[in-house]
Amino acid sequence: MIQLTGEHLTLKEVEQVVFQKEKVCLSEQALQNVQENRKVVEKMIHKEEIMYGINTGFGKFSDVIIKNEDVNELQLNLIRSHACGVGEVFSEEISRAMLLLRANALVQGYSGIRQVVIERLIQFLNAEIHPVIPAQGSLGASGDLAPLAHLALALLGEGEVFYQGKKVFAKKALEAEEIDPITLQAKEGLALINGTQAMTAVGVVTLIEFEKLLYQSELIASMTMEGLQGIVTAFDDELHQVRGHQEQIDVANRMRKILKTSELVTEQGEVRIQDAYSLRCIPQVLGATWQTFNYVKTIIETEMNAVTDNPLIFTDREEVISGGNFHGQPVGMALDFLKIGIAELANIAERRIERLVNPQLNDLPPFLSPNPGLESGAMIMQYTAASLVSENKTLAHPATVDSIPSSANQEDHVSMGTIAARHAYQMLQNTRNVLSIEFICAMQAVEYRNIEKMSKPTRKFYEAGREIVPTIIKDRIFSVDIQRIYKWLQTSPNSDVSIYMEG
Repeated sequence: MIQLTGEHLTLKEVEQVVFQKEKVCLSEQALQNVQENRKVVEKMIHKEEIMYGINTGFGKFSDVIIKNEDVNELQLNLIRSHACGVGEVFSEEISRAMLLLRANALVQGYSGIRQVVIERLIQFLNAEIHPVIPAQGSLGASGDLAPLAHLALALLGEGEVFYQGKKVFAKKALEAEEIDPITLQAKEGLALINGTQAMTAVGVVTLIEFEKLLYQSELIASMTMEGLQGIVTAFDDELHQVRGHQEQIDVANRMRKILKTSELVTEQGEVRIQDAYSLRCIPQVLGATWQTFNYVKTIIETEMNAVTDNPLIFTDREEVISGGNFHGQPVGMALDFLKIGIAELANIAERRIERLVNPQLNDLPPFLSPNPGLESGAMIMQYTAASLVSENKTLAHPATVDSIPSSANQEDHVSMGTIAARHAYQMLQNTRNVLSIEFICAMQAVEYRNIEKMSKPTRKFYEAGREIVPTIIKDRIFSVDIQRIYKWLQTSPNSDVSIYMEG
């Protein structure tokens, strides 16, 4: 059971909730803070004090005063009018992460929301009711308005949800779980949609999947080293120590450990003096990508525990302050940076694929074909990898350098952070496909070399891979092979690198 306090949620805990369906509860102290905070809102409403988004309109309508008898309708209208997302919908995992992160932000007790609303978010999580949320339509300030409005709709019994493997009307899922729809009161609609939880949720899921893929890439690259009789001298510890980048040192250490028992790799001067950069510089390139990952992780974990609502209600001061914590610039810029790391992981992997299939760069059968000429072998798999790498370069353009004013120029600078997040996630999928292709080619290459001479870790990984796709003895529809490896790398517990490093 993961207990939310609003302050201590970690990436690992998000992974447990989102992917392993760990149950969630709220801390008693946090709930007390929420209750005390709500009393401030109700006291101010009773005094008829003017508070943005509570008894005023939104955005450019902030100067429009709302009558007390209309404040609840104001919140309902807000959710319905802002639920105008378009395009493909977010995955259930991302929707689940959004529920979790929104609850964690609200439970800190600065948003003036009732306890029952936060509890309803937790009920959705624990019952595995996941709002259907279109992925496009957010400017990333003032918060992820459109995506979060679709999330909030489901709490009201409106819109659609994923439930028990199907897309159904929210009302139907709520009835099945005997959950009452929420009737929003003052401030609550605004509190639900003012925040960065869409971009942050996509960023969290991307980081979780990317970390796994980074480790897998080192094992796949090690197998390529064996297929090409790569020079392990380039991974010498002292060589990397004198440069001083810890992540680079760590990658080299792991590569040495993986290849320690291999009879297929070579030493400097044994076959050639030095390798091409795509082999020789694996620690330098992947190390830099790990640095990118680690930096972005610190930003995302901070944002996971951030209060991103507006306005904020400070209980002790009994004061409402309008600010801009909903602005997605920190998250958007971090995810734009992550895109560079993702792109480079694919770039260097595609160059290794080329070295595996190009007969002018190795002594293996051309394109790893069992019958070169009559059969094309892995020729077009390299084309696919090149296409994905090129697409990544386009998607890597930073989204956060753009801004288009909205709400009659009241909201005149926005982050486009959710676009950065979506592009990062798409690039991750592309990169996993590239690494799937490298894995298929590397398995074929080591077979030509002699699998009996592989290292223990790569041999175990090879055997697991061969359970997913068979040896290439004849041309076939390789798209199927790529898809199978992709799915295995993404979702199978058997693709966890730690399994192959044991012993």
